[in-house]
Amino acid sequence: MTGTVLDIRFSSALKAMLYLACAADESDGTEPATSSSAQLAEVLDTNPSLVRKLLVPLVRAGLVESTKGRAGGARLARPASEITLAEIYRCSVDDKPLWACRPDGDARCDVTGNTAEFFSRLNAEAEDAVLGVLGDRTLADGLAEVRRIGRQAVTG
Repeated sequence: MTGTVLDIRFSSALKAMLYLACAADESDGTEPATSSSAQLAEVLDTNPSLVRKLLVPLVRAGLVESTKGRAGGARLARPASEITLAEIYRCSVDDKPLWACRPDGDARCDVTGNTAEFFSRLNAEAEDAVLGVLGDRTLADGLAEVRRIGRQAVTG
């Protein structure tokens, strides 16, 4: 049996978006708050090339604006209060299901003949629940929660 790599696209995209939201929030407003792929790579503990690939679907979805060149970088395309975590999730995982099901073999019994359909239905139900939770939270809500956690760590 081969090992499965845990998909970290959503958590990586969310972390990058939280960083961009923080930069926008802390900006003095005179210049747009942009972050280079090198800065985001440092935050994500990865390389700038991977960050640029991670940003592509976020740009395509209209969540991030990206400019090239020496003074370029990425920034939020909309205020953090107008971006839901569900939007970030959808564009970062694309159409990949939450879980992968083992393919059914020969239909020798109810289990081997119907597990794929059962799993598909279970996956759809779980995906709806995930999107429901993420759809009720904005990027601004997430940033506020991250900051609260940070304050509790300092005082706790």
